[in-house]
Amino acid sequence: MVSNPAAAFRHDLDRDEQLLWTGTPKQGITLQAGDALMIPFSLMWGGFAIFWEYTVLSSGGPNFFALWGIPFVAVGIYLIIGRFFYDAARRKKTFYALTDKRAIIRSGVFQQSTKSINLRTLSDITLNEKPDGSGTIVLGPEVASAYTFRTGWPGSHGKIAPSLEMISGVRKVYNQITSLQNT
Repeated sequence: MVSNPAAAFRHDLDRDEQLLWTGTPKQGITLQAGDALMIPFSLMWGGFAIFWEYTVLSSGGPNFFALWGIPFVAVGIYLIIGRFFYDAARRKKTFYALTDKRAIIRSGVFQQSTKSINLRTLSDITLNEKPDGSGTIVLGPEVASAYTFRTGWPGSHGKIAPSLEMISGVRKVYNQITSLQNT
């Protein structure tokens, strides 16, 4: 684990590139807007899967039915609680950098990947700011349905526009990006 976000990018910068800002997303287990739908869905899924297994096992049903229900129980447990731990682990290993040329995102729970976004060719930037000054900057076209459920399943966050999510002082970073685009 890198304690200094700037250290995570020391080998990624070009010789003439200047590091302007580094940051990390909010740490720990958090609730997001998509959880308003995911929590009830996950409780229904998991509850039914557990009920299925209990009924099959207590009634002496065929072994096939008991085995059939195991993957559904596993998915239910992941949806109910596992996804929160996965999301927290993903954000713990995510680092952001802003240079005078690009935004860089380093992330990955099991394998680190680095994404570089050229600021001068970036067409869409969306700022989502909370009253406390934290928020998310989406770097590219935003897909509402994918954004809402982005942390619901491992790997699902890779299908949408890259973003600097849950950062503090989001307005300042947003202003830096728009200023760099205009130079």
